[in-house]
Amino acid sequence: MVRSFLFSLLLCSVMSFAQEVNIIPQPVQVTRNAGSFVISPKTSLVVSNASDDATAAFLNGYLSDYYGFKLPIVKKASKNYIKFNSLKNNVGLKGEGYSLKSDSKGVVIEGNSAIGTFYGMQTLIQLLPVEKSNALTIAAVDVKDEPRFVYRGAMLDVARHFFPVSFVKKYIDYLALHKLNYFHWHLTEDQGWRIEIKKYPKLTEIGSKRNGSIVGRYPGTGNDNTPEGGFYTQEEVKEIVKYASDRFITVIPEIEMPGHSSAAIAAYPMLSCFPDEKTVIPEGKISEKSKQELANGRVKLVQETWGVFTDVYAPTEYTFKFLEDVLDEVMALFPSKYIHVGGDESPKDAWKRSEFCQQLIKEKGLKDEHELQSYFIQRMEKYINKNGRTLIGWDEILEGGLAPNAIVMSWRGEAGGIAAAKENHQVIMTPGSHVYLDHSQTKNDKEVTIGGLTSLEKIYSYEPIPKELNAEQAKYVLGAQGNVWTEYMENPAKVEYMIFPRLSALSEVLWSPKKTKNWSAFQSKIETQKKRYDMWGANYFKENNALDVVLPKNENKVKM
Repeated sequence: MVRSFLFSLLLCSVMSFAQEVNIIPQPVQVTRNAGSFVISPKTSLVVSNASDDATAAFLNGYLSDYYGFKLPIVKKASKNYIKFNSLKNNVGLKGEGYSLKSDSKGVVIEGNSAIGTFYGMQTLIQLLPVEKSNALTIAAVDVKDEPRFVYRGAMLDVARHFFPVSFVKKYIDYLALHKLNYFHWHLTEDQGWRIEIKKYPKLTEIGSKRNGSIVGRYPGTGNDNTPEGGFYTQEEVKEIVKYASDRFITVIPEIEMPGHSSAAIAAYPMLSCFPDEKTVIPEGKISEKSKQELANGRVKLVQETWGVFTDVYAPTEYTFKFLEDVLDEVMALFPSKYIHVGGDESPKDAWKRSEFCQQLIKEKGLKDEHELQSYFIQRMEKYINKNGRTLIGWDEILEGGLAPNAIVMSWRGEAGGIAAAKENHQVIMTPGSHVYLDHSQTKNDKEVTIGGLTSLEKIYSYEPIPKELNAEQAKYVLGAQGNVWTEYMENPAKVEYMIFPRLSALSEVLWSPKKTKNWSAFQSKIETQKKRYDMWGANYFKENNALDVVLPKNENKVKM
């Protein structure tokens, strides 16, 4: 009798746990009803529209990967079903809305469009138990939901450290699981050019490789003398763009200009104001191979340290033709209406020394080098607009005058975003104070990071619409994104450690109504989410600050 009572108590406890309703990001409306539904290998997945095929494939892939079974796809079913039904002709935020109803007969997800159905499916995943089983009990609920912001993004820098296609896809899956819809792919930098451009093969033959990397971020640290390289072929780029599209994620490429261009200049020195001047790398931080190459007459090198460098693109016709050619190939690969050109941290030292630049300033009637940068960005914007695309730049593009149709990504705090919105320019908020996922997560974080401190609570507290904007100006804030700069992230495990659980907090900031945000409730939900990270095999930050799964240091590096 006692044994039977204990078994019943345990069973009730397990069933109760399986039916928890801990959804991240928090939906607009959730009603918990009596009862439950059990998903098993015999449950039918009802898909009547071809537009929902990708959503069905994602769900079956998830069930197969983490629970060991798939669902049969059928056109009709009267019981024991999960039904997808996508409406048509709804666009924008309205099109991303959905309803989900689960009861003893099954689950019905109705999206305002196919993307809404996809997000409803992601909510269903959040209802699944976090232990492997072939009988998945979910709570009976009514959910009505839609996102708050049209732009919900995350950036991954693959230029400081190259990541294989397999991890880029996994990163995209992480975004999809959090209802994020933009993947900002940072492809070029001083330390590496990562995208194949067929017209300029030296960009990858030379610009994708560096002879070593600085070790650590503390004074006195030297160079590891380990060559690193890697780039994505155009076929791999197409594969990744398609993979993202199947998850209703838009990939935005970033091709840096006029600064952060050392890798391109190493490949084609004529892009520099001073093509015959040797690359300067701080003493003690240059690799032995680079020392030898410079001594043997090589002029330009891919940078091996992090930071900002004075050798930037010269605003010559040669450079503009080069960038237009590059963008032609980039735009052919990426259907995104947005093209990111960087525009940040571009020192004016070389332009001040250059007779050509000083003469150009006079010819164009410009005030100074800041206005020369504005001329540079506006010229590239005209080319991008001519091709039916919209330019995005970091908030430095405000300096010297903003390009007419540009979108500002505000990273140096919120001031740039506020100024742009007040000028009726669209804005994506991404301030270093709240959404930089390369910052430390605690004061005592054992892992080496770029610095800063951005806790889970700080990210959760972020409000993307600054109080300085009135209701009309606030409409220009498209949303926000988290940034993952990889100076100190050499492998996927470190990236996962840095983004989780903070990416989950960001997703709720960007999706959920402001009034439904509740830090105490989120703290409870995140404990369940951590068990989901465990299911995924994802590394994540824990309070003991330990990095649990460290891949080999050079796991991502392409030996040369």
